[in-house]
Amino acid sequence: MRFSYQVGMSDADHYLPLAKATEAAGYDGITIPDSICYPQECSSKYPYNNDGSREFLESVPFLESLIAVAAMAAVTERIRFATFVYKLAVRQAPVVAKQVQSIQQLSNNRFDFGVGISPWEEDFAVCGVPWEKRGKRFDEQIDILRGLESGEFFGYDGEIHQMPANKMCPVPTSPTEILIGGHAEPALKRAARVGDGWMCAGADMEQLGAYIRRINELREEYGTADKPFRVFTTGQNAFTKEGIEELESIGVTDVIIAFRNVYEMEPDHSLEQKIQMMNWYAGEFVNAA
Repeated sequence: MRFSYQVGMSDADHYLPLAKATEAAGYDGITIPDSICYPQECSSKYPYNNDGSREFLESVPFLESLIAVAAMAAVTERIRFATFVYKLAVRQAPVVAKQVQSIQQLSNNRFDFGVGISPWEEDFAVCGVPWEKRGKRFDEQIDILRGLESGEFFGYDGEIHQMPANKMCPVPTSPTEILIGGHAEPALKRAARVGDGWMCAGADMEQLGAYIRRINELREEYGTADKPFRVFTTGQNAFTKEGIEELESIGVTDVIIAFRNVYEMEPDHSLEQKIQMMNWYAGEFVNAA
């Protein structure tokens, strides 16, 4: 099992000390959430909590996730970073490709790109991107990200995107892993078909196992079952040795640890409290694994 610590939704001056402390404590990675802004009026429902509300996000501080990763990478040497997850579908794929490639250069290839569509129509509206055909847009963006990492001239003629051939330099020395977020059937299919892994935003053990079994079925169907594949999930079941072993037994490879339930609008902890809890968990589980 690999262990990541969740950084984000906190004061900006917490990020760099937490990155250093997470690496020093022995964690394998850091994950960071993504949000652009909070709408004054919203009709969309949040799919990953019980009541669909998103009020827990109002006035919660979010740094732009790729900028935050670059800053944290600059003060660390070993630990990996992953977005959990980046709302790719509302961004411009070539600009994002350049940002990701730059992070890989500056971090020595320590970034894994967790991506999703965004469940909120309001995110698309504020970015001037059509809500319609968002899944197709997202699929084409993944194609473009990978194509622009080739170091060769790459053009694209899709249903949504038309891009003349261009070359980007420098590109990563190894391909960026793309981890697909989402619980709906199209997201599971996408993860199985084109992903290097899947990121679960939270589920009980029974539901999580069902998701993983479905992805495995789809990977057999798509002929991708022989490729390496990672499964990330939040760590509510990872606070006992038995829970960690059960997660491993159903196919989880990476667990994300946090000590705050933002869905319940719990207040943030101080930096000192975060480091204390992080070190406690590392002593109990990360370094005992």
